[in-house]
Amino acid sequence: MIYFDNSATTRPYKEVIDSFVKVSNEFYGNPSSLHGLGVQAEKLLTQARAQIANLLAVKPAEIYFTSGGTESNNLAIKGTAIQHKSKGRHLILSSVEHPSVHGAMEQLKKLDFDITYLPVDTSGRVNVEDVKASIRKDTILVSVMHVNNEVGTIQPIKEIGKVLKQYPSILFHVDAVQAIGKIPLNLVENGVDLCSFSAHKFHGLKGTGALFIREGVRLDPLFSGGNQEWKVRSGTENVAGAVAMAKALRMSMMASDTGIERMYRVKSLLTTELTSIDELIINTPLEDSAPHILNFSIKGIKAEVLIHALEQKGIFLSTTSACSSKKQLPSQTLLAMGVSDDLADSAFRISLSYDNTEKEARSVIDAIKEATVQLRKVMK
Repeated sequence: MIYFDNSATTRPYKEVIDSFVKVSNEFYGNPSSLHGLGVQAEKLLTQARAQIANLLAVKPAEIYFTSGGTESNNLAIKGTAIQHKSKGRHLILSSVEHPSVHGAMEQLKKLDFDITYLPVDTSGRVNVEDVKASIRKDTILVSVMHVNNEVGTIQPIKEIGKVLKQYPSILFHVDAVQAIGKIPLNLVENGVDLCSFSAHKFHGLKGTGALFIREGVRLDPLFSGGNQEWKVRSGTENVAGAVAMAKALRMSMMASDTGIERMYRVKSLLTTELTSIDELIINTPLEDSAPHILNFSIKGIKAEVLIHALEQKGIFLSTTSACSSKKQLPSQTLLAMGVSDDLADSAFRISLSYDNTEKEARSVIDAIKEATVQLRKVMK
């Protein structure tokens, strides 16, 4: 099997699963309980929080555990909107955000918030000048993802953060779900107020994530309940998941230097060889894109047909984002980049992990070439 769909989810490290099982079996107390088992669980939760904060170069009190990227994005956006609506009702985001960001904004529209969608260029990148031009007196939040989940474009987070430092009343949210472990981001230096993470994107477990909330930033909670996570995220904490997430992040960070270099090599090989296929267009920008994502279209080939043909050979890649693939609609990201409907409808995404090899890439290239020839014969 060759798994090239790591932006959808990654295979958990064995050590991560082992840590989850151990904590679940031996330290299963509720961290809010006063007895010994509860104290042990609380201690593990505190250690996991501190470990993640240390790896991200932030304070432990700035890390809030969630169920994943979708919840983190919703908490950041809706929490900001409700908490700060007296200051303004205008929010800004790019037109190529993850569905969890876009959907949260659309819900806020129904509550009389005003949303500005920033256009992107043909590389899928936001223009910093457009950010400046969109800012109003009633703007309370700007939300821009660090790495696009479909094409891998790296957004100018540093430059946007520099602009927003001139507007201290505007919060800056970054969806870093696809970036962490691949593209470094100094949250403090770049003026990020809120940042979303999801463990299963870096070999952790599904259902665990975190939201960085800069010290001093206030959010209205999504959930009412027991006031866990400093009253921001009620619900009994997933201690085993938090411990496993901390281990996954540490292991990913330790492997990142050699892993990222390998991913760039594999991506370069794929880009060079795939462009030799007739009427194949690379959608991922050649510069300023993440090392693990390569998006391409093959004219006249339906994406879902080729996906299933490759699956028969034990090769797994995807079309758009996993959250949108079953809708069988053209990629909204590619359409925003100016890609035609037919090419957007025949788009594929290869996404790598540190462990994918050039040997695997060559097998995938050969399989795509062979399947493309066969499919075109059938379609004639």
